[in-house]
Amino acid sequence: MSHTSYKNARSRLQRSELAVPGSSPKMFEKALNSGADYIFLDLEDAVSPNDKESARENVIKALKDLDWRGAGKTISVRINGLDTHYMYRDVVEIMCQVGEYVDTILIPKVGVKSDVYMVDCMLNQIEQERDLKNKVGIECLIETALGMVNIDEIAQSSERLEALHFGVADYAASLRARTVVIGGLNPDYPGDQWHHGLSKLVATCRAYGLRPIDGPFGDFNDPDGYILAAKRGAAIGIEGKWAIHPSQIEHANAVFSPPEAEVDKAKRIIEELAKAAAEGRGAAQLDGRMIDAASERMAENIVNINNLIQSKK
Repeated sequence: MSHTSYKNARSRLQRSELAVPGSSPKMFEKALNSGADYIFLDLEDAVSPNDKESARENVIKALKDLDWRGAGKTISVRINGLDTHYMYRDVVEIMCQVGEYVDTILIPKVGVKSDVYMVDCMLNQIEQERDLKNKVGIECLIETALGMVNIDEIAQSSERLEALHFGVADYAASLRARTVVIGGLNPDYPGDQWHHGLSKLVATCRAYGLRPIDGPFGDFNDPDGYILAAKRGAAIGIEGKWAIHPSQIEHANAVFSPPEAEVDKAKRIIEELAKAAAEGRGAAQLDGRMIDAASERMAENIVNINNLIQSKK
């Protein structure tokens, strides 16, 4: 291992993240009672300009009135972009009125590290002024060409930063890419056209201790397409995926939960290597295959995510 390392962000179960428009309060209680690990109440793209202020009021009321944490949810608020005049009031009003109920703030369309610094600075000042004990985390949406080319600096921009999300729709627009469906594959491309962006996001997150999360799949009438997209992400290290419709939640939870057989094997790997270490050996055999320290690190990842899942039950 390198002598240089970065502390891992707080561990949170984030297999499924349900997007809920702040302008649709009728959806709030359904989200509360859903199977989603994570909820983000949206003040940005899902809300029209005419509804921005009322959506903010709806979200504040929902955070006050509903027991999200009691229902086992991690609660996030997606604020408006830094290029809008809505953003500062989103941060100030949310944090001043219901900051103690918010787990993370999701910043959209992050392009440079100073975008994160601005929000971080506002959070610091409000938490100090309000004497808030709950330090709110930050998550960033990488959904522009600018954000992707600056992703390394963004990943190191704040001690509050916990996760990076891949916002495929705006990313496609930023690249002027031809798409068939949000998050879907273009048959003219030989493979997965989003693989490069997702892989870069995963590698960056793992280098700097952050959680990598995949964004939306637009056709909620295509569960097979959603599942395949989630599996492609899981294969390269993505921890979870957005659900823009409640029907997608169970698919995300299933894909990003290690199967029981995989968990059992991971535990056996750890046990066999512990025996080997006690005997002065650095490697061992299991089911006819060599296992070593790298095998143990992979096994520990599986056991850790399974522990988070079990703790939620």
